[in-house]
Amino acid sequence: MRRNRSEAVGLVVGAAADAAVGDPQRYHPVAGFGTAVSRVERLTYTDSRPVGAAFAVGWIGAAATAGALARRAGWLGTAAATFTALGGTSLCTVGEQIADALDAGDIEEARRLVSGLVGRDPNLLDESGICRAAVESIAENTSDAAVAPLFWGAVAGAPGLLGYRAANTLDAMIGYRSERYLRFGWAAARIDDGANLVPARLTALIAAVVSGRPGDAWRAVRRDAAKHPSPNAGVVEAAFAGALGIELGGRTIYAHGTEERPTLGDGHAPTAADLRAAVVLSRRVQAAAAALAVGGRWWMG
Repeated sequence: MRRNRSEAVGLVVGAAADAAVGDPQRYHPVAGFGTAVSRVERLTYTDSRPVGAAFAVGWIGAAATAGALARRAGWLGTAAATFTALGGTSLCTVGEQIADALDAGDIEEARRLVSGLVGRDPNLLDESGICRAAVESIAENTSDAAVAPLFWGAVAGAPGLLGYRAANTLDAMIGYRSERYLRFGWAAARIDDGANLVPARLTALIAAVVSGRPGDAWRAVRRDAAKHPSPNAGVVEAAFAGALGIELGGRTIYAHGTEERPTLGDGHAPTAADLRAAVVLSRRVQAAAAALAVGGRWWMG
């Protein structure tokens, strides 16, 4: 079996493992990576773009090298890399748990759960704000935690999977427009933007198709996506808004400040039922992306 086809098998096994069990609660490799990044950052941080760029490139290169070593183990190594890089199943599980809490009238539990998905102050969110935050996170992370790693796995195998996951994790850690990270995290944010440029649009395309409302989804993307401050999040959030018939965006309060986000879509404010629909849509998108990635990698063999 050629290497690419061996990696296609690994993609199947890793994606199936993620679908079956989700992220491990303890000893997740990405959590270990994040801990290592934080420790080295404390020792090397300088308010400088060049230093931040070297920091980001070094960690991404180390992760891609780990992927190259994993690839030597054949399909099993790629399966392990795939399982490590994917996070879509756990994302959807949390989305369902938030909807369950809201349906039970337990807004404090819903706030606790949504705080694990977004960087907003959960104490300032009412039920509608929780649903909006959760749907936006599910839309964006369907791309970031599922479609994008699968795309890079199809393109470059295990090195692509782990290199992408490192880039996305670094963006989540230091890619903020805060005083501390405006310069140091600039390269991490730009690398992540570039890595997600194609996957975000692929996510929007798949969402439009599998939702059964392609016209509504693409209308929202064409009209609203470019208004969003992120070149990629706006595309997927607009696609989900159009596909679900809801409106996303608006005032968003983060630890580093308040942002006035543009509205995406032209439906009603999201409810717990819409959050459940977003989870269903995300799972369909993930399944389709996995099939495309496996087929693409196999075809390359």
